[in-house]
Amino acid sequence: MRVPGSPRWAYGTFAWLVFFVVSHVVAVFFPGEDPTGDGPWDLRAYVIFNLVLILMSAVGAAVVVATVRPWGRRVPRWVLLTPLWLGSALLVVRGVPGMVENLLMATGIRRGGFVGAQDISTAELWAGLGINTYFFLGAVLLAMTTVSYVRRSRRDAHG
Repeated sequence: MRVPGSPRWAYGTFAWLVFFVVSHVVAVFFPGEDPTGDGPWDLRAYVIFNLVLILMSAVGAAVVVATVRPWGRRVPRWVLLTPLWLGSALLVVRGVPGMVENLLMATGIRRGGFVGAQDISTAELWAGLGINTYFFLGAVLLAMTTVSYVRRSRRDAHG
């Protein structure tokens, strides 16, 4: 698959990251009845986890914008590539297994996905499909943004 060196990928990734930040800000201020999912952590850990995600995503949004704006050319290439590659790797690790889980759930092979809970509701099934698709889309967008930036910045550096 040929990846064009288009800056449009960055704008799609930026929109994805903004939505991610907003959704986690909402989750911090309106955590619901049991935001920890009955896990071994408390509300403070939940809030800290979300704040870390918000910070990482906000920095990621700034990095993505820097790849397509004139002021970003003043930033050393490695400073932008490091978070782009790390973010791509994180989203691929989250997004690709999520899409495999979608296929398992949608085909009925494992209605509860990797966890295998057979008694999930239809709403939980659709929520899982939506969340996994969202992370897969993020993985594709950020990976394409990264490859596009590599190509454009290499071309800019050589002439």
